[in-house]
Amino acid sequence: MYNLLKIKMLLVGLMCLAMACNSQNKVSNRTTMTQTNNQPTPEGLEKATLGAGCFWCVEAVFQRLKGVTKVESGYTGGNTKNPTYREICTGTTGHAEVAQVTFDPKVISFAELLEVFWRTHDPTTLNRQGNDVGTQYRSAIFYHSEEQRKIAEKSKKEADAAGIWPNKIVTEVTPLGVYYPAEDSHQNYYNNNRKQGYCVYVIDPKVEKLKKNFADKLK
Repeated sequence: MYNLLKIKMLLVGLMCLAMACNSQNKVSNRTTMTQTNNQPTPEGLEKATLGAGCFWCVEAVFQRLKGVTKVESGYTGGNTKNPTYREICTGTTGHAEVAQVTFDPKVISFAELLEVFWRTHDPTTLNRQGNDVGTQYRSAIFYHSEEQRKIAEKSKKEADAAGIWPNKIVTEVTPLGVYYPAEDSHQNYYNNNRKQGYCVYVIDPKVEKLKKNFADKLK
């Protein structure tokens, strides 16, 4: 009886410890999200926030461009505060998976980033990229300024007129609202998981397409 009581007490203690750790992790993640979201853009640099399907793909593509100093996977365009990846995947939060790109406009312009954007995903499929289906995978440009809005709308018209894709572009051009960085496990995903199936069969072809079409812009 005494041994059984000790075992029960030990199990209760472990459960309490696990709950405390989970609670601490949740608070830590939310604190990090808030702080990251409020960080100013370094002097001389600009940010672009782009949705083009799974953010692992978008991150992998833009990380390889000259003039890009940072790419962060995140969420924007929805209403749920501090959304988690699990919530995003339900398609009910309104958020899109995005990559927030910090770049040096003296090396690569916003318009040049959009040239890469149009050619490395299919902007004609509504709320879908390949087998990734849902509003969270929509094609979108979340502009940071009026200047970016004008450039984005002009670039979209030019891409449509050029017939880059056989169907009409459905990419939304909308102001950036509240942006949340994704969990740490989603950051630098392709570089850290090159042999994972999704990386091999979905992201690798996008990176190869980038290398073929934009060799002069690669690091």
